[in-house]
Amino acid sequence: MIFFNKDEQLENLGLGILDATWGAFPSLARNQIALTWVVYDPPVPVNTGGALTPDAFWNHPVRGFSYRGVERIYPASVVKLFYLVAVNEWLEKGMSQTSKELERALRDMIVDSSNDATSLVVDILTGTTSGPELASAPFETWKYQRNIVNRYYQSLGWEEIETINVCQKTWGDGPYGRERAFLGELLENRNMLTTNAIARLLHSIVGGVAVSSARAQAMMALLKRSLEDLPTDTEENQITGFLGGGLTQDAQIWSKAGWTSQVRHDVAYIELPNQRPYLLVVFTEGKAQAKNRDILPFISKLVAQAISNL
Repeated sequence: MIFFNKDEQLENLGLGILDATWGAFPSLARNQIALTWVVYDPPVPVNTGGALTPDAFWNHPVRGFSYRGVERIYPASVVKLFYLVAVNEWLEKGMSQTSKELERALRDMIVDSSNDATSLVVDILTGTTSGPELASAPFETWKYQRNIVNRYYQSLGWEEIETINVCQKTWGDGPYGRERAFLGELLENRNMLTTNAIARLLHSIVGGVAVSSARAQAMMALLKRSLEDLPTDTEENQITGFLGGGLTQDAQIWSKAGWTSQVRHDVAYIELPNQRPYLLVVFTEGKAQAKNRDILPFISKLVAQAISNL
C-alpha cells in the first residue's frame, strides 16, 4: 500500500497547480512531468530528531497527491539520495567502515552533487570498480555485486520501490568500458526511479527512521540548503532553477536536485513559517524542459501558496 492517503483537497489543489503550469509553459507535455506532494498535518511526525519509533512513524497517517507518481523516469543525480541512505545502512551494520575519504565523498555527492564523489561511494557500496571490459564470467560476478543496492531496497518491501533501478554511477561525459557494457546496448539498465519512490525515501529520512535516528539527522544536515547568499553559478547551488527558487527567504529547505541535458528534477522537504511542512518531488523530461529554469520554481511557488491556504 502506498505510504500516503489520497486526499480530495490535495487532489483538487494539485490538479489546479498542474493546469496552471501547463498554461504557463505550453511546451511542457502532459507526459513530461511527474509529481508527488505530501503534506504533514499536525501533530507533525517529521523533523523531530527521530522522536517516533519506526512503527509509530509508519503508522502515522499522512495525506498526499501524485501525478504519474509510478512512472519510471531517469533520475539523474536524485539517485544519490538512495546511495546516501545505503551507505549509512552499510556503516550501521558494519558492512563498511567510515573514513575521511568516504565522509568527504558523501558530503560532495550531496552538497555539490559531485559525480566523481558518487563514483567512490558506489565502489564502496558494491565492492566493484570501473575499468576495461571484463570477460564473461568475471563480468557476471561484477554485475551481481553492482546490484547489491537494488537488493537492499527490495528487501525493505516497500510497494513504491518495486520497479526502481539504482545500480549505475552518475557521469559527466558518460560511461566507458565495463560501465558502458553494464548500461546495456539500448541503455536498458540505466537508473530509473519514480517520484513516489523518492518521496517515500525522503519521508523516511525526514521522519528520522532511515537507518537510525542519528544517521537520519546526519543525512538531513547534508541535504539542508541555504536560500541566502546563493553563488552566482545557477545550477550548481541546487536552488536556482529548482524548487528552492520558488520560495521566500524565510523558508527552510532540505533537497537534492538532478539535471542533465534531458531532465530537470528536484526533491525537497520544505518548512514555511507557521505553516504545515510538506514534501515535494517534481520530475520534468525533455530537452526544452531540462533547459528551462522557470518551471520548477513556478510549481514550488504555487505549492507554497496552496499550503498557506490549507
